[in-house]
Amino acid sequence: MNRRTFLRHTSSAILAVPWLGARGAAPADSPADEPELLTQARERIRNHRTGPGVVAVRTQDGQPVVGARVTLEQTRHDFRFGCNFFMFGRLRETDLEQAYRERFAALHNYATLGFYWPMYERERGQPIYDYTDQVLDWTQAHGIACKGHPLVWDFADPRWLPRDFAEIQELSHARVRDCVRRFRGRLDIWDVVNEPTHLGRFNTRLGEWAESIGAVPYTAAHLRTARAAHPQATLLVNDYRTDPPFYRILDALRDDGQLLYDAVGIQSHMHGGGWPLRRIWTVCDTYAKLGLPLHFTEITIVSGPRLGPGENWGATTPELETQQAEYVAKFYTMLFAHPAVAALTWWDFSDQGAWQRAAAGFLRQDMSPKPVYDRLLELIKRDWWTRAQGTTDPRGEFAAHGFFGQYRVTATLPSGQKLAREFAWAPGQPNRFELTSD
Repeated sequence: MNRRTFLRHTSSAILAVPWLGARGAAPADSPADEPELLTQARERIRNHRTGPGVVAVRTQDGQPVVGARVTLEQTRHDFRFGCNFFMFGRLRETDLEQAYRERFAALHNYATLGFYWPMYERERGQPIYDYTDQVLDWTQAHGIACKGHPLVWDFADPRWLPRDFAEIQELSHARVRDCVRRFRGRLDIWDVVNEPTHLGRFNTRLGEWAESIGAVPYTAAHLRTARAAHPQATLLVNDYRTDPPFYRILDALRDDGQLLYDAVGIQSHMHGGGWPLRRIWTVCDTYAKLGLPLHFTEITIVSGPRLGPGENWGATTPELETQQAEYVAKFYTMLFAHPAVAALTWWDFSDQGAWQRAAAGFLRQDMSPKPVYDRLLELIKRDWWTRAQGTTDPRGEFAAHGFFGQYRVTATLPSGQKLAREFAWAPGQPNRFELTSD
């Protein structure tokens, strides 16, 4: 959806809201509030994620075909349901690798690929482009769109990074330009700058240079470099903070009044427990005021206990798996209901290789699915998925209400002839599709 269409379909639905507190907090809802909030969310899903359409069956001379049997089958969501795909090709056992890939493709239409500079270019001038090509070959074959994450983040330096600020600047911009150009047409969504609110906190040379020029100039310059490399790319700025410092940076990233990026990246790592449902909606309303789509880029709810400080987590447990599944279903429902949200990305897909070594996956270490996987599969591919059958009326038409996305429609005529067509059921469009007999 382009920016103009996005604004037209969300402006009337987003209300002015009070600013979030210093830590991005909103008033907590009581358990008694949840049923009402979720009921409202389901109504909004129908209002914002579905729309009416008509399949018309005609003869070659334009006459309606009455009584044709029509089957409408969704094949893909317009909305992006995703996860990072960092373990692709890195699991030692072939059966685990196969299960990882198959279960990923069964649930997701969107994947985040790692571009962390210290790991991606361990030796200067030798980025692992071949590995990314392999992942993209597989994702494209399975109809999965991809995003690169992150192009610029000061969390760690490549070991070969020089100390001279001018040279660091040149290398950083060259990396952005080279990656975006290299994968243009195959990978067109990028987290360009990650976590600009806390530059320098990792005590890196990259961070020292970034801090010396300031968050807004540093971020804006990299966005301009990415835009020049691929003017049609979808560019994000991504952060874990949802309080005023992040919003102020985002609002300042403009040239001649126009924002330099295309979507807002909001992290939501919830290792300590899930956000209250009202906070979810308040965060969305706040950042939607920028007039751009929101991508929830890094979502985490764990299913194993914390055993101590740092990366000290226990293995997944049945009780916490149940709690994880229950909360994630609510979280996804609230976000899918908000008209500004365009993408959800889980972090990580399996417990094997998960961030902080926590049991954060949809899959266990052995790649068996947790309840959260089955619950989301039920939501995304059943509850939020359109399958419809019926017969054409005296006008030769079959009317339906469907989730936005890609469809395949087939019509069996009274003569036995079968017609088929694929099309996009899109927001703001008449969604009228004709099938013509021979």
